[in-house]
Amino acid sequence: MRVIGTAGHVDHGKSTLVKALTGTHPDRLKEEREREMTIDLGFAWLTLPNGEEVGIIDVPGHRDFIENMLAGVAGIDAVLFVIAADEGVMPQTREHLAILDLLSIGGGLIVLTKIDMVDDPEWLSLVEDEIRQVTRETILANAPIIRVSARSGEGIPVLLNELAALLEPRPPRLDLGRPRLPVDRVFTIAGFGTVVTGTLVDGQLKVGEEIEILPTGIKSRIRGLQTHKQKETAAVPGSRTAVNITGVDVTRIQRGDVITHPGDYQSTRRMDVSFRLLADASSDLIHNMDVKFFIGASEMMARVRLLGVEQLRPGESGWVQLELRDPVVCMRGDRYILRRPSPPETLGGGVVIDPFPKGRHKRFRQAVINQLASLAGGAPEDVFEQALLTGGISPLNQVFQRSHLEPEVAEAASRYLHTSGKLIVLDGELGEADNRNEQLVLHQTYWENICSQIQDIIRQYHHSYPLRSGMPREELKSKIKLPTRPFNAILRRVIGDRTVVDRNGNLALPDHRVHFSAAQQKQVDQLLAQFSKSPYTPPSVKDCILMVGEELYKSLLESEVFVQVSPEVVFLTSTYQEMRELTIRLLRKEGKVTVAQVRDLFDTSRKYALAFMEHCDNMGITVRDGDYRKLRSRYTE
Repeated sequence: MRVIGTAGHVDHGKSTLVKALTGTHPDRLKEEREREMTIDLGFAWLTLPNGEEVGIIDVPGHRDFIENMLAGVAGIDAVLFVIAADEGVMPQTREHLAILDLLSIGGGLIVLTKIDMVDDPEWLSLVEDEIRQVTRETILANAPIIRVSARSGEGIPVLLNELAALLEPRPPRLDLGRPRLPVDRVFTIAGFGTVVTGTLVDGQLKVGEEIEILPTGIKSRIRGLQTHKQKETAAVPGSRTAVNITGVDVTRIQRGDVITHPGDYQSTRRMDVSFRLLADASSDLIHNMDVKFFIGASEMMARVRLLGVEQLRPGESGWVQLELRDPVVCMRGDRYILRRPSPPETLGGGVVIDPFPKGRHKRFRQAVINQLASLAGGAPEDVFEQALLTGGISPLNQVFQRSHLEPEVAEAASRYLHTSGKLIVLDGELGEADNRNEQLVLHQTYWENICSQIQDIIRQYHHSYPLRSGMPREELKSKIKLPTRPFNAILRRVIGDRTVVDRNGNLALPDHRVHFSAAQQKQVDQLLAQFSKSPYTPPSVKDCILMVGEELYKSLLESEVFVQVSPEVVFLTSTYQEMRELTIRLLRKEGKVTVAQVRDLFDTSRKYALAFMEHCDNMGITVRDGDYRKLRSRYTE
């Protein structure tokens, strides 16, 4: 199903041409017929000589109604660009041509109308020469020029054959399963209720199914569908569609709203776009300028945030972040137009690059410009890669959403990037759709940066604390400033590939070793001699720190030379292990022991015996029963 549109200066015969082609006069308003001038969009349809049925949108040509024209041409497949033979190229001829070019309409035919009003063949040739000059370097540069008279019918058969030849080789619109119908008319039919019309894109609508009206979020159901006044059970992409909806008053829907399936789309009030300022624009485009924004059938005020430059001069292109007064539904790749509100003028237009930027960009940040350039011109894998880069560490499904690619395309792009090593999966292998919310992914560049950052932080820690075996996990987390889930996932991976090693809960670089200086080793030897001299009544924790210093003492603990059993009591590890074995053996023999018995067993003081037994309680070796200790069941045999 195809839709074509008319365009051209006021009173050049667009509506009369549509009637000659279809038998239906598109001017439906009383005022239009009285003034003999199209004010709003008109609609008709025809069957081409090859049997294909196409819809026609007739747009107003008067400069006062350019904005109504914009609501009609956004969804067309081709244009009939109408120029009257007796007048030639006029101001709205040029403006309509600029709009068609900015919207990148897929070609069309130039229709030289009212040839019956011109008797001089040489004049017609001059007009055609002018047309060729004006359309040079536009989408209509190579379009055929068809001479017609809508009143006499001359040239109409040729026009129909040329239109069939233009449309026939073009593939039908893709059905991507996500219908989007920008509303260009809303009205009521007695006995049926509210009806909206528009050109359906991206998917199908079916009678009886639930729909959502965006951006308001109103839910409803489809009561009936029509295409070219024929009832349908399903409307297909590219068709002019009338949708009869239930339970929604006509006053709650307006031109520019979008009919879709619930949850398929979301609205936005900020977007990143490419922009081209027309060469004949009357002034520069400046930062913070208020403009009228047109996309699909929508129209609203917006503010321009120029990126990378202070202003754009006529004929220049650049990057813009638009901030909209009202929410709008759009997708990456959609085309739009900007107009000056007063005095009214078409300024230019371009392409939506990112309909959901993360926030307001810093205007002169080169990374932002590079990202937009990549998104604008990249292949799907480039687009997906940019979505990956902007997300840092995020669930895979969020990268899919941020790329705004179709699911199958995004799937292929993700696998390509994973195979090439650019997409890093922190947990396992690249998963299927059901696992995408669980799998954390990041770009190779980000991965390399964060690995380097982790290594630098730990290396600095080793430098600051050379006597410690490693850095506590929580301290690293506080410096990396990552949420728990991505931090743990990254840590598992860096430990798994030996970038970092885990030493009893502390993190170290693989080549880090604790080395004592000669002076430090002498202090350690002196301390160890004290422990060997009286192993069961050794120096206290405080005494140890006084002898060797806090850092050297902690190093000895981490290297398991000592076991500290309480804030005050510490033993040599060999002594601690001996005491533990003998105590367990005694408990197995006696069934229960007191602190006094343990004191006597090791010929020590109550302070040391009590600290040791409380430690055994805390370690799950013993359990207290009044004044006695008993073995826990797992140590009884």
